[in-house]
Amino acid sequence: MRDSGFRCQGKKRQVFSQEGAAGVYVAKRILPGVIGDTKAVPLGSALFQMARPHHYVKNAFVWLPLFFGHKLNDPHAALATLFAFLAFCLAASAVYVLNDIRDVDEDRCHPRKKFRPLARGTLKVSHAALLMAVLVLLSLAISSMLLPKAFLGVIFAYLLLNVAYSLYLKQFAIVDLVCISVGFVLRVVGGGGAADVAVSRWIVVMTFLLAVFLALGKRRDDLLLAAAGNGGRKSLDGYSMEFVSLAMIALTSVIIVSYILYTISPEIIGKHGTPNLYLSSFWVIVGFIRYLQVVFVSKKSGSPTRLLLEDHGLKCIIGGWLLTVYALIYGIGL
Repeated sequence: MRDSGFRCQGKKRQVFSQEGAAGVYVAKRILPGVIGDTKAVPLGSALFQMARPHHYVKNAFVWLPLFFGHKLNDPHAALATLFAFLAFCLAASAVYVLNDIRDVDEDRCHPRKKFRPLARGTLKVSHAALLMAVLVLLSLAISSMLLPKAFLGVIFAYLLLNVAYSLYLKQFAIVDLVCISVGFVLRVVGGGGAADVAVSRWIVVMTFLLAVFLALGKRRDDLLLAAAGNGGRKSLDGYSMEFVSLAMIALTSVIIVSYILYTISPEIIGKHGTPNLYLSSFWVIVGFIRYLQVVFVSKKSGSPTRLLLEDHGLKCIIGGWLLTVYALIYGIGL
């Protein structure tokens, strides 16, 4: 049995984990309303939660080169992109596990993260570390055996970037946003390499801008939590509510204008064979308005992933954008 205690903002919060039968862990002596009333949790369930599969939606950026490269109906390119998607999912899960190991004490002070397996005391750090190693090995195995050699370099770059971010870089304001955004760009570059599609500079720029925008929304939520006395990351010292809000509004304008310029660019019109791609920009404008409404009015900017999965308005807007772009570039003659 291994006992551990910790303090969070002056309040003593104790967690004692005891290994039970069949790989089940029981968290005992947990203060009600602090960590949560914890029951026996199967080891497999705890490991699955550590991997955070609901965040795999972020790896959809891997599919953008295939989609805009007119190869969506190419079985070989689609299969390669699927392998790339799986490789990034495994690599991302390994990074999430590393973050949870590094931030376990801080997570116990967070109103939502305190329910993660390590923070609750329902999973040993040694088991989490083993899971991380397995995920990394599986990701590298897929990358090296099923995808072009260049893709392996992209996955290595993604892993190295995120290790540096988790261990050191995330404590610096602005630098943390850049690291997150470069991670999304690497997804796009990896998807292009897997599908053998040249990645457009337009997609690279807009992916970076969109990722910065979403990361700012997350920082805004962190600031709200810190103001409510729920702690916060070190990089928050370099942010303020006014700065983050102004930056989000500025980026909204930049992204919308960039997208419109993309759709009316002679290069893009020639590539896709339609002058009407600009019609999809209406979805983009409405999508940003909806997202800003959620952030500034509803104050639900905590997790862009959960927003996408739970907000019906955003799901309808993204679905409408996808259908419009598909119809325009995949041959209905518009």
